[in-house]
Amino acid sequence: MDQKREIIIVTDGDNCAKRAVKKAVENIGGRCISRSGGNPTPLNADKMITLIKSAKYDPVVVMVDDEGNENKGVGEKIIEELYKHKDIIILGIVVVASNTPLVKGVHVDFSINETGQIIKSAVDKDGIPTLGNILYGDTVDVVDDCKGPLIVGIGDIGKMHGKDDACKGSPILTKALQEIMKRSKSKGQDV
Repeated sequence: MDQKREIIIVTDGDNCAKRAVKKAVENIGGRCISRSGGNPTPLNADKMITLIKSAKYDPVVVMVDDEGNENKGVGEKIIEELYKHKDIIILGIVVVASNTPLVKGVHVDFSINETGQIIKSAVDKDGIPTLGNILYGDTVDVVDDCKGPLIVGIGDIGKMHGKDDACKGSPILTKALQEIMKRSKSKGQDV
Protein backbone atom coordinates (compact mmCIF):
# COMPACT_ATOMS: atom_id res chain seq x y z
CA MET A 1 0.00 0.00 0.00
CA ASP A 2 1.28 3.44 -0.93
CA GLN A 3 2.09 5.97 1.76
CA LYS A 4 -0.19 9.01 1.84
CA ARG A 5 1.61 12.24 1.00
CA GLU A 6 0.80 15.66 2.46
CA ILE A 7 0.92 18.48 -0.05
CA ILE A 8 0.30 22.20 -0.35
CA ILE A 9 -0.83 23.59 -3.70
CA VAL A 10 0.15 27.08 -4.90
CA THR A 11 -1.91 28.47 -7.79
CA ASP A 12 0.90 30.31 -9.60
CA GLY A 13 3.95 29.10 -11.47
CA ASP A 14 5.56 31.82 -13.57
CA ASN A 15 9.31 32.36 -13.22
CA CYS A 16 8.99 34.97 -10.47
CA ALA A 17 6.53 32.78 -8.54
CA LYS A 18 8.76 29.73 -8.98
CA ARG A 19 11.73 31.52 -7.37
CA ALA A 20 9.52 32.72 -4.51
CA VAL A 21 7.97 29.27 -3.96
CA LYS A 22 11.37 27.58 -3.88
CA LYS A 23 12.62 30.09 -1.30
CA ALA A 24 9.48 29.87 0.86
CA VAL A 25 9.53 26.06 0.81
CA GLU A 26 13.19 26.15 1.83
CA ASN A 27 12.17 28.46 4.70
CA ILE A 28 9.56 25.98 6.02
CA GLY A 29 11.67 22.86 5.51
CA GLY A 30 9.40 21.31 2.89
CA ARG A 31 10.03 19.81 -0.54
CA CYS A 32 9.27 21.79 -3.69
CA ILE A 33 8.42 20.10 -6.98
CA SER A 34 10.32 22.67 -9.07
CA ARG A 35 9.30 20.98 -12.31
CA SER A 36 5.67 21.91 -11.57
CA GLY A 37 6.58 25.58 -12.12
CA GLY A 38 5.63 27.04 -15.46
CA ASN A 39 3.08 29.26 -17.13
CA PRO A 40 1.06 27.18 -17.85
CA THR A 41 1.97 24.16 -15.72
CA PRO A 42 4.22 21.94 -17.89
CA LEU A 43 3.24 18.64 -16.23
CA ASN A 44 0.10 16.55 -16.41
CA ALA A 45 -1.56 15.20 -13.25
CA ASP A 46 -0.02 11.72 -13.57
CA LYS A 47 3.53 13.08 -13.78
CA MET A 48 2.83 15.49 -10.88
CA ILE A 49 1.58 12.59 -8.73
CA THR A 50 4.65 10.50 -9.57
CA LEU A 51 6.94 13.38 -8.51
CA ILE A 52 4.96 13.97 -5.31
CA LYS A 53 5.23 10.28 -4.38
CA SER A 54 8.98 10.31 -5.02
CA ALA A 55 9.66 13.38 -2.82
CA LYS A 56 11.85 12.58 0.17
CA TYR A 57 9.53 14.05 2.82
CA ASP A 58 6.43 16.16 3.44
CA PRO A 59 5.02 18.69 3.04
CA VAL A 60 5.43 18.65 -0.72
CA VAL A 61 4.62 21.97 -2.39
CA VAL A 62 3.47 22.01 -6.01
CA MET A 63 2.63 24.86 -8.37
CA VAL A 64 -0.30 24.91 -10.78
CA ASP A 65 -0.97 27.68 -13.31
CA ASP A 66 -3.62 28.29 -15.98
CA GLU A 67 -1.66 31.08 -17.72
CA GLY A 68 -4.50 33.58 -17.41
CA ASN A 69 -7.11 31.25 -18.90
CA GLU A 70 -10.54 32.16 -17.48
CA ASN A 71 -11.85 28.72 -18.47
CA LYS A 72 -10.82 25.49 -16.75
CA GLY A 73 -7.15 25.27 -17.66
CA VAL A 74 -4.40 22.74 -17.06
CA GLY A 75 -3.71 23.98 -13.51
CA GLU A 76 -7.32 23.61 -12.39
CA LYS A 77 -7.56 20.15 -13.95
CA ILE A 78 -4.49 19.10 -11.95
CA ILE A 79 -6.04 20.46 -8.73
CA GLU A 80 -9.10 18.26 -9.35
CA GLU A 81 -6.95 15.17 -9.93
CA LEU A 82 -4.80 15.78 -6.87
CA TYR A 83 -7.91 16.30 -4.74
CA LYS A 84 -9.42 12.99 -5.87
CA HIS A 85 -6.23 10.93 -5.45
CA LYS A 86 -6.45 8.39 -2.63
CA ASP A 87 -2.79 8.75 -1.62
CA ILE A 88 -2.66 12.55 -1.46
CA ILE A 89 -3.76 14.73 1.45
CA ILE A 90 -4.04 18.40 0.55
CA LEU A 91 -3.19 20.38 3.68
CA GLY A 92 -3.95 23.70 2.05
CA ILE A 93 -4.16 25.67 -1.15
CA VAL A 94 -2.51 29.07 -1.52
CA VAL A 95 -4.81 30.83 -3.99
CA VAL A 96 -3.16 33.67 -5.89
CA ALA A 97 -5.05 36.76 -7.02
CA SER A 98 -4.78 37.97 -10.60
CA ASN A 99 -6.48 40.44 -12.91
CA THR A 100 -8.14 37.70 -14.97
CA PRO A 101 -11.67 38.78 -15.96
CA LEU A 102 -14.78 36.57 -16.00
CA VAL A 103 -13.82 34.17 -13.23
CA LYS A 104 -16.10 33.15 -10.37
CA GLY A 105 -13.33 33.22 -7.77
CA VAL A 106 -12.91 31.24 -4.56
CA HIS A 107 -13.90 31.75 -0.93
CA VAL A 108 -10.81 32.08 1.27
CA ASP A 109 -10.55 31.04 4.91
CA PHE A 110 -8.21 34.02 5.36
CA SER A 111 -5.54 35.90 3.44
CA ILE A 112 -2.04 37.21 4.00
CA ASN A 113 -1.91 40.84 2.90
CA GLU A 114 0.99 42.77 1.37
CA THR A 115 2.43 43.56 4.80
CA GLY A 116 2.31 39.94 5.99
CA GLN A 117 -0.74 40.34 8.22
CA ILE A 118 -3.45 37.67 8.49
CA ILE A 119 -6.79 39.17 7.46
CA LYS A 120 -10.32 37.76 7.11
CA SER A 121 -11.02 39.17 3.64
CA ALA A 122 -9.60 38.30 0.25
CA VAL A 123 -6.82 40.34 -1.39
CA ASP A 124 -6.12 41.64 -4.86
CA LYS A 125 -3.05 41.03 -7.03
CA ASP A 126 -1.06 43.59 -5.01
CA GLY A 127 -2.02 41.96 -1.70
CA ILE A 128 -4.41 44.80 -0.81
CA PRO A 129 -7.54 43.69 1.11
CA THR A 130 -10.79 43.59 -0.87
CA LEU A 131 -14.41 43.63 0.25
CA GLY A 132 -15.63 40.14 1.11
CA ASN A 133 -13.83 36.83 1.12
CA ILE A 134 -13.91 35.95 -2.59
CA LEU A 135 -10.50 36.03 -4.27
CA TYR A 136 -10.35 36.32 -8.06
CA GLY A 137 -7.59 34.52 -9.95
CA ASP A 138 -7.06 32.47 -13.08
CA THR A 139 -6.38 29.13 -11.39
CA VAL A 140 -8.88 29.14 -8.53
CA ASP A 141 -12.40 28.46 -9.80
CA VAL A 142 -12.38 24.73 -8.95
CA VAL A 143 -11.01 25.23 -5.43
CA ASP A 144 -14.41 25.79 -3.77
CA ASP A 145 -15.25 22.20 -4.77
CA CYS A 146 -12.29 20.91 -2.72
CA LYS A 147 -13.79 20.38 0.72
CA GLY A 148 -11.33 20.12 3.59
CA PRO A 149 -8.09 21.90 2.75
CA LEU A 150 -7.38 25.33 4.18
CA ILE A 151 -7.74 28.04 1.51
CA VAL A 152 -5.34 30.97 1.95
CA GLY A 153 -5.48 34.05 -0.27
CA ILE A 154 -2.37 35.95 -1.34
CA GLY A 155 -1.37 38.60 -3.88
CA ASP A 156 0.91 37.94 -6.84
CA ILE A 157 3.64 35.67 -5.45
CA GLY A 158 7.17 37.02 -5.52
CA LYS A 159 5.86 40.45 -6.44
CA MET A 160 3.42 42.71 -4.55
CA HIS A 161 5.64 45.70 -5.37
CA GLY A 162 8.74 43.78 -4.26
CA LYS A 163 7.40 42.93 -0.80
CA ASP A 164 7.44 39.17 -1.48
CA ASP A 165 10.60 39.06 -3.57
CA ALA A 166 12.63 35.84 -3.28
CA CYS A 167 15.71 38.02 -2.60
CA LYS A 168 13.94 39.20 0.55
CA GLY A 169 13.12 35.62 1.55
CA SER A 170 9.56 35.51 0.13
CA PRO A 171 8.13 36.56 3.51
CA ILE A 172 4.46 36.76 2.53
CA LEU A 173 4.33 33.35 0.86
CA THR A 174 6.41 31.88 3.69
CA LYS A 175 3.81 33.15 6.18
CA ALA A 176 0.99 31.57 4.13
CA LEU A 177 2.75 28.18 4.07
CA GLN A 178 3.57 28.38 7.79
CA GLU A 179 -0.06 29.12 8.63
CA ILE A 180 -1.27 26.17 6.56
CA MET A 181 1.15 23.85 8.34
CA LYS A 182 0.27 25.24 11.76
CA ARG A 183 -3.50 25.13 11.27
CA SER A 184 -3.91 21.94 9.25
CA LYS A 185 -2.30 19.61 11.80
CA SER A 186 -2.37 16.95 9.08
CA LYS A 187 -6.16 17.02 8.80
CA GLY A 188 -6.32 17.86 5.09
CA GLN A 189 -9.15 16.35 3.08
CA ASP A 190 -11.18 13.32 4.09
CA VAL A 191 -9.44 10.11 3.08
